[in-house]
Amino acid sequence: MTSKFEISSIIKRKTLGLTLVLSAASFAFAQQKTQISGEVTGPQNVKIPYASVNFINTTNKTASDAVLTGESGKYTVSLMPGSYTVSIEAIDFKKYTEKLIVTGSPSVKNFSIVSENTSLGKTQNIEGVTITAQNTKPYRVELDKKIYDPATDLISKGGNLQDVLSNVPSISVDTDGTVSMRGNTNIKFLINGKPSAMLGIDEGADALKSIPADQIERIEVITNPSSKFEASGTAGILNIILKKSKKLGFNGSVTGTVGYLPQTSLNTNLSWKRGAWSYFINGGGSYSRSKFVNNQEYQSLLLPENMKDRSTFYSKQDNDGKGESNSYNVNTGFVVDLTEKSALNASVMFRNFKFDSNDTGNYFETFVSKTAAGSSLYDQTTNRLSDGFRKSNSFQADLGFDQKIGDKGQLLTLAGSFQNSKSDNDSKADEQSFTTTGLNSRLQNDVFSTSESTTYLGKADYELPLGELSKFEAGLRFDYTKNDYDYAVNESRNNSAFLPLADFTSKTLYSEKIGAAYGQFKSKLGNLGYQLGLRVENTNIDIDFRSAREGKQVQKQKEYTGFFPSAFLSYEVTKGSQFLLNYSRRIQRPRSFFLVPFNSYNTRSLFEGNPDLNPTYENSIEFGYSLSKSKLTLNPTLYFKKSEDQINFYQRRSTNSTGGTVVLTTPVNAGSNENYGLDLNGSYDAFKWLRIMGSVDLYGYRNKGQYFETDFDGEGFSSRIRLTTTFKPDKNSSIQLQGSYRGAENTVVNNRNAMYVLNAGASRTVLKGDGTLTFNIQDVLNSRAREFTYNGPDYTQYSFMQFAPQQFTLSLTYRFKQGDKVDQPKRKKDVNSNFRGDEEGPM
Repeated sequence: MTSKFEISSIIKRKTLGLTLVLSAASFAFAQQKTQISGEVTGPQNVKIPYASVNFINTTNKTASDAVLTGESGKYTVSLMPGSYTVSIEAIDFKKYTEKLIVTGSPSVKNFSIVSENTSLGKTQNIEGVTITAQNTKPYRVELDKKIYDPATDLISKGGNLQDVLSNVPSISVDTDGTVSMRGNTNIKFLINGKPSAMLGIDEGADALKSIPADQIERIEVITNPSSKFEASGTAGILNIILKKSKKLGFNGSVTGTVGYLPQTSLNTNLSWKRGAWSYFINGGGSYSRSKFVNNQEYQSLLLPENMKDRSTFYSKQDNDGKGESNSYNVNTGFVVDLTEKSALNASVMFRNFKFDSNDTGNYFETFVSKTAAGSSLYDQTTNRLSDGFRKSNSFQADLGFDQKIGDKGQLLTLAGSFQNSKSDNDSKADEQSFTTTGLNSRLQNDVFSTSESTTYLGKADYELPLGELSKFEAGLRFDYTKNDYDYAVNESRNNSAFLPLADFTSKTLYSEKIGAAYGQFKSKLGNLGYQLGLRVENTNIDIDFRSAREGKQVQKQKEYTGFFPSAFLSYEVTKGSQFLLNYSRRIQRPRSFFLVPFNSYNTRSLFEGNPDLNPTYENSIEFGYSLSKSKLTLNPTLYFKKSEDQINFYQRRSTNSTGGTVVLTTPVNAGSNENYGLDLNGSYDAFKWLRIMGSVDLYGYRNKGQYFETDFDGEGFSSRIRLTTTFKPDKNSSIQLQGSYRGAENTVVNNRNAMYVLNAGASRTVLKGDGTLTFNIQDVLNSRAREFTYNGPDYTQYSFMQFAPQQFTLSLTYRFKQGDKVDQPKRKKDVNSNFRGDEEGPM
């Protein structure tokens, strides 16, 4: 049987287009086919979403087509006149067939299908038969996005969102949790199509770790978003879709995980659908321990006589840390059909995350001493103990309304969201230093910081079909975000009383308003599809920074308007084979944290925001080919991106409160940046028992710019390669190996070493098909580490960081559903039927 994902891809390709002026030609083409529309319903007139509707031409197989019903059970397809056999299949329903004659006039054809587990209203009692789910492809390509299904991913079972992203094509996750797309870290994250408080405020990897992998239905990778999407994120958009079951009755699954480094988690996905109402709740909690290593070496390139007193000439730092984290989250809501043409949906999300850490550091430093006799060097040894505590809480409430207008497919969608995220941090450190000159000292500090972000989002989208193959879309959107930052430091020297440091005590109010409007048109002319769009966004930013240091107050207002066109072309060579060409203009707005001009506190390194930072604008073009067959999926893409006013991090020497040398990092706009390369993704079901999935990114980069004495000019070439192989010794077992390699990357100021990682996993179906036992090992060779050297104008700094050492987990998933287990409808045998989402099945 053709995968439902392949059918969905066909439907998407049939809605593409070139320009509005070609609509007349599209109409001429449409005369060759006839539009058939309708809906698929079940008992009590319940709408059946995602049903597979196949139209098989009895005389000309090339005129056959297929379609997947939408969430409301509706379908639309264009067919050549003739005689057809209609075949309908849906999970939990009996296979339905009917003869259909298609004439030259558009018509409406509705179908009613029967539940598999009922016969004249009575439940059948068929025991001991296991449901066979349909074939699942882990990766597929649509016109404006690529979709990754983690169902077959054994490596991330029992893990979190960060683990899943490590396996997504075109995506890389660094050792510290930094996510990049084709080497670019400026990614816009969405959950269920919207920015989400689940991802917190400036929390990075912490937020990714708090979303369980078992609650993720799919991930959409949008490398070149259309005008319908918000323009931020020069790398692209990652849209994380959480699970919401569409099945009738009460259904669900529960997954428990244990592992080492010690970790435990319990997550569940529950749903109930009856009549016009659908309810869902996903939730869970986890506990885990972690450890990390961070070693650095600093060397001045200046002679001691050319340096200031107490400047650092050489330093070596060895840091070892451990941590414990606790998290839980709940996502619950409902969808109700108010009328035949209107539906209401609502949901709320809660997330809580806590992290305790302790860090032991040993420092050896050589300082410059200036006296009347000249310059000399002396050594200092420091032992540092630090403890940290972080806590964050997030809440999000969403409300949506869908209204169909008329009978021609018009749709109005309204959505609103309220989001709030709070974070509290407390870090204590105790340093004791011993020098060769006999000047010993003790330094203690306590750093407090809090942040709170509140976001209001409202948007409206409208769809207007124009003829049979064309559609016009338009929308409005408004985002308002308010961030509050509080930062304070108390310090004690040589056992004196703790005193506040004015330079590091501040309060910041940050607000951002973004108003947007878009319009786009898509259609199709023969095998050529096209989509053109334009988006306009106006941004208003207010910064009110108040420091405890007298005279250091900053109030800043920034406003800018940008226009963001997009164009998508596709040419269908054969069924399942097409060329794709697209263009878009994007924007990278500085993170709010980058615009706040306070200094973060650290005795050896500082970070200071830049309120004069401007956004980066980028033009992106891609040319690709997509092949989707029963055994093979292949998607090579050539891409080129060029940005202006590129945000780079400028580092220079500075001094701390004791006069010692520190490295100060500030974000600045410095020149332009170009990225180009080949992104190749694909999967191959070589045999019934073997699937291979690969991702290769060969890319080059050119930087050109200068800020003060730092030159950002440079170019180079690098690579990212990932290969995942899945074996199935029998229909109930799977073994998976994954290897990845990230090549070295060198610029004028930064040289990063290559890195390789090997992961492994295995699963076994248990409990008569209702359970899956999964075991995986992350970083089998314990080689996942980041190693690089920064070359400053008068110093070099080497760094080695390992944030996630070797780990393994054991997970058990149990699935249950209302009623007795029954056979699915008999389907045409597929040579790859063993690859079926690794017994997970659609939720």
